[in-house]
Amino acid sequence: MTGEAGEIVLSKRELREVTAFAAACAEVVLEIFETDQPDDSRPRDAVSAAWEFARGGGRGKSLRDTASAALKAAKCADTAAAREAAWAAMSAAGAAYLHPLPKATQVKHILGADAYAARAAELVADDDRSVGAAHLEQAVHRATPVVVDVLKRFPAAPSGGGLVGELIRVLDADLRSLTLIEDPPS
Repeated sequence: MTGEAGEIVLSKRELREVTAFAAACAEVVLEIFETDQPDDSRPRDAVSAAWEFARGGGRGKSLRDTASAALKAAKCADTAAAREAAWAAMSAAGAAYLHPLPKATQVKHILGADAYAARAAELVADDDRSVGAAHLEQAVHRATPVVVDVLKRFPAAPSGGGLVGELIRVLDADLRSLTLIEDPPS
């Protein structure tokens, strides 16, 4: 796939892998939202839509709509942890829309779902930052070589964004430090 000058070339396969990574990261905290709002399926629907795209589905209006609905669900949450969990789900569906722009802000499309999920986990654990760190460590192990390669094509995560921004920067640095080993030739 060729891109215009300054664009980062992203294949559909790469977008699907990034979205699968984001969905897996968000999925682990859906229960936090569902405990807070048991009759609201919008975040789960967003993660399901992300998985559907990751597994070969279309990247159309329904995917965008579920991301938007998860964002609206976050506004209905009674706890900060539930709100962060809904934002993780929204970010998972939004990962499919990673833009091929060489801007640091695009890193949030790749890592935002996990950062929101890690923050949700911290809040459930009485704001225990070690819980978030453990969550990020799991994400490092969850990231495929394709996800890491895509991430490394973008500038490092930007400053700002509060605690979630800090979690994004930590995960970004951890993933960029990985040395990827190509599959051995057959």
